Amino acid sequence: MRKRPLIVLSTVAAATLLLAGCSGDAAPDSTADPTSAPETTCVADLASGAGSDAVVVDGEGAGATVSIPAGTEVTAAERTVVKEGSGDDLHAGDLVSLRYQLVDGATSEVLASSSLGPDGVVPALLSDGQAQQQNYDLTQEFAFTAAVECAPLGSQVVLALPPAQDGGNPNILYIETIEKLPTIASGEDVDPVEGMPTVELDDEGAPTITIPDGDAPTETKVEDLKKGDGPVVQSGDLVTVQYRGVKWSDGSEFDSSWSRGAVPAQFPTTGVVTGFKMALEGQTVGSQVLVVMPPKDGYGASEGNELQDESLVFVVDILGTTPIAQAG
Repeated sequence: MRKRPLIVLSTVAAATLLLAGCSGDAAPDSTADPTSAPETTCVADLASGAGSDAVVVDGEGAGATVSIPAGTEVTAAERTVVKEGSGDDLHAGDLVSLRYQLVDGATSEVLASSSLGPDGVVPALLSDGQAQQQNYDLTQEFAFTAAVECAPLGSQVVLALPPAQDGGNPNILYIETIEKLPTIASGEDVDPVEGMPTVELDDEGAPTITIPDGDAPTETKVEDLKKGDGPVVQSGDLVTVQYRGVKWSDGSEFDSSWSRGAVPAQFPTTGVVTGFKMALEGQTVGSQVLVVMPPKDGYGASEGNELQDESLVFVVDILGTTPIAQAG
């Protein structure tokens, strides 16, 4: 069953926050300015210890094997940098590509890994530890941040995790960070389609959407504004995106990651309205997509929703896609 590693890491996520003392700060508001916190802040700030130092990593990349000597005790979450990279230090909020294995510390069984990604590599948006959304994938767990934060990009690290319950086994999370990923679409520009809303980007990549005169389309229309060359988004994938949504009727914004500190959002393609799903699936990472959807593909079936009768326009930057392993 795949649910077990998620339960393990959720428990450790809470433990690492307690170890960090929770910093004594209130949870940030969703509209807070992300520049208000120093970039150098380490959220968990875990030290190495006898447990994490004892972990043996043989090789690197997809072929790495991870083990811990029999009898090694892990009583607290500990982090050891096995090999230090040469890039900039990583912090919560960074979007990075990485390889990982979650290993049973008693049996060396691989409980979960990044093997579903191309070449065993997946994107990860490093969580700040504030539980504000449902986690759909292991990489969304705060333990990933606790493992790689304040370590240079390109490092190999191990996070030794104590048993989540009495009688359980310790676990080892092994991560290799590879590349810091862009948080705006990086693909090649595509000529706009006549009659669709126009989009202008500011210096940070945030879009301004201008609605044309006339009635909205009666069928969903999807237009590429930029075409990326990354992996293809499949149905059910966990996608990482920047987006802005406005109403066709008056051009007013109703939802936007750009208005929440430009922090990318993550959700499965099957967890959004039909029109948004149509805009994502089959697209390539690095693309920027414009989608116009009538109420029937938006919130038309949501009785009482303020957007029920609205035709909607989204501009979406597709930053990453992760196949979600099925439980079973």
